[in-house]
Amino acid sequence: MKEKPAIQEFIKGLWDENPVLVQLLGLCPTLAVTVSAENGLAMGVAATFVLVCSSFLVSLLRNVIPNQVRIASYIVIIATFVTIADRFLAAYTPEISKSLGPFIPLIIVNCMILGRQEAFASKNKLGRSLLDALGMGAGFTLALLVLSSVREVLGSGTWFGMDIMWASFSTWKVMSLPPGAFLTLGCMIAAANWINRRRQT
Repeated sequence: MKEKPAIQEFIKGLWDENPVLVQLLGLCPTLAVTVSAENGLAMGVAATFVLVCSSFLVSLLRNVIPNQVRIASYIVIIATFVTIADRFLAAYTPEISKSLGPFIPLIIVNCMILGRQEAFASKNKLGRSLLDALGMGAGFTLALLVLSSVREVLGSGTWFGMDIMWASFSTWKVMSLPPGAFLTLGCMIAAANWINRRRQT
């Protein structure tokens, strides 16, 4: 079977295999922290950092890690980079770190990250693994940024903390609550499915 072009490993994560809109992975932080665009972007960047660094190491060591302890090894590798991301945010952006709370440490058990190590990085060369990780991370970040932007604009009338709505705009308080996250994500998934069907026909 002919191997797909390397750039396709990056592009697939942006849309065709988007972790949030298609694979429905990592929904816990997706729904929990996206009350503001700043939070969504920070979570996406942190997850991308962990995903790329973990994929780099797993791909590099794929022929060294024993098959019997591969999952435990992946978790140790992921936990190392999560700790780095968590301490970096706490040191340089304490307000964002406090706002994200336990969801940064919980990246360790994010099924998107562990799944990419098992399904891709452990079976492919370094270059393709990095492209796959960057694409999946970018797709995850974009989905979180769109979701959090919609919720912040409608729920608070701001975007990245800046007032952007007219003075008489009445905020939708539901968007700042958990039901707003489910409603917005549902609409995004429905829109993605509609677009995919239109592309196919």
